[in-house]
Amino acid sequence: MASEVAKRNSPFRFLHKLPIRLTFTEKKSHLLISDLAKERQENDELKKRTHILECAWNQEHDDDEEEEETKDDGVVDGSDDASSTHDIYGDIGNRAPNEFEKIGRFTTFQVYIAWFALFLFAHIREYVTRLGFVKDLSSKENKKMKDFVPLFSDFEAFYQRNCYIKVRDVFERPICSVPGATVDLVDRVSHDGNWTYEYPGTRTNVINVGSYNYLGFAQSAGPCADQSASSIDREGLSCCTTVHERGRSVSQAKLEKLVAEFLGVEDAICFSMGFATNSMNAPCLVDKHSLIISDKYNHASLILGCRLSGASTKVFEHNDMESLERILRDAIAYGNPKTHRPYKKILIIVEGIYSMEGSICNLPGIIALKKKYNAYLYLDEAHSIGAMGKTGKGVVEYWGCNPRDVDILMGTFTKSFGAAGGYIAGSKRTVDHLRVASPTGYYSSPMSPPIAQQIYTSMSIIMGRDGTNDGALRIERLARNSHYFRMRLKQMGFIVYGSNDSPVVPMLIYFPTMCGFYGREMLARNIGCVVVSFPATHMTEGRVRFCISAAHTKEQLDEVNKNLKILICSNIFISVCELGSLSRSKFSRRSHLYKNLKIEW
Repeated sequence: MASEVAKRNSPFRFLHKLPIRLTFTEKKSHLLISDLAKERQENDELKKRTHILECAWNQEHDDDEEEEETKDDGVVDGSDDASSTHDIYGDIGNRAPNEFEKIGRFTTFQVYIAWFALFLFAHIREYVTRLGFVKDLSSKENKKMKDFVPLFSDFEAFYQRNCYIKVRDVFERPICSVPGATVDLVDRVSHDGNWTYEYPGTRTNVINVGSYNYLGFAQSAGPCADQSASSIDREGLSCCTTVHERGRSVSQAKLEKLVAEFLGVEDAICFSMGFATNSMNAPCLVDKHSLIISDKYNHASLILGCRLSGASTKVFEHNDMESLERILRDAIAYGNPKTHRPYKKILIIVEGIYSMEGSICNLPGIIALKKKYNAYLYLDEAHSIGAMGKTGKGVVEYWGCNPRDVDILMGTFTKSFGAAGGYIAGSKRTVDHLRVASPTGYYSSPMSPPIAQQIYTSMSIIMGRDGTNDGALRIERLARNSHYFRMRLKQMGFIVYGSNDSPVVPMLIYFPTMCGFYGREMLARNIGCVVVSFPATHMTEGRVRFCISAAHTKEQLDEVNKNLKILICSNIFISVCELGSLSRSKFSRRSHLYKNLKIEW
């Protein structure tokens, strides 16, 4: 308060309104070698404080306090019952690091040249089409409406007409079966450059490495499907109303209690759409007097939520604790530049597993900084809940952290649980606030009862409530498959981003032309995968994204039990290696490190 009064009474108060930051310091003499050494030592200490492994291990004192609080409050942590369970990932202090191998400048220059050539021919095609030599099949603005607000962005429409449409056949593929270990794709043919399609009525069965079916619960038969079907007889398909008008179904109410118990928190609320869980609820947690600090690679739903909230937003480098701490320090020291007042709330938003990078967040380091600077933490576990941790409780369990250290736990049911929707969990006070303030309670329907039942049954299996160890076996299979698949790709000479423990496996191919090549050639070899390029990634980082699953056919599972080496993706390695040689997309300079490595399942 004294600093605020001094700032208002200062003769230099007009400088605070300038768009630049002025720092007045006393004149210093020349630095001595001892001063430089002292400054370097302080920087090293800062790095040590936020180092990922140190933060993971220096939790003993906090854990003791949290155990005492648990005894007083009588709230079950949710991780104690699994303390004796074998951790497939090994020691917490030896977690697999995130790897981001970089290519040389010459290769980067070649990628930019490829983009330049692509746009050059696109402009030539536009000019020829304008002259009438080529029939224009694209959607454009009506000339009579030229004075109105345009419906299409010029660049986006140009990119869609000339770049995306040429590789549209590798996207938007219709499926006609359960997206399990294999999936049936509807065959289609285009005779006009992917503007329209003809369907001959046939289908192709492919190995599915493009769906988020991490634990293999996307099934048309089994306990999940049976329970979901029976819930239709009891509750129907829809509540046909909003939560605040009529309420939620019995299945959803039971699910919210189970989610809270599964995560080890006080309460949880479920929503019918995962994207809206982020975009519609983030504005309920902050306002224009708050600051959001977001990771560079956060999902589009989080970015939209930040924009809708009206709060100031700053972005820190991906998983970089020094960048995060620098922003936190500046935010506390300088406050809100719009109001020249301190921020009322600082919210850090990160993801558990980043869906395009395959990296795992540095949760221990983020929690340490959050406690140090009294900020709040919002953790999006869309890809990590169910898929990470020895009992499937996400990156919180993966790092051995306490769920109470995360203020907002968010996740979706579209991945590991084979359903739809999302949840937010945390303290009862926070969840009660969202039940009243969230727009989803007024403008969207509750979860469909069979979907809620699908999630409830799959989560019960993960928790072992069905009396079997099926859930634990699925989690272990997924961990083994992910590590094995990643190591084999690296051994073959490909650059793979992220952690070896992540089931999201991005294999870098860089060039935009490689996306169409890999998508078509992998399909020709009966493998369905996802190719990603700009604008979903950086222009120079096109990639093939594999999503590994624990789902296998009975024959393949029997083979796994025999020799512990077979993976459903065995045929994929042959195809990927062959395509990598044909396209010369084996860019890794570290393949020699894995050349003689014996990779076991």
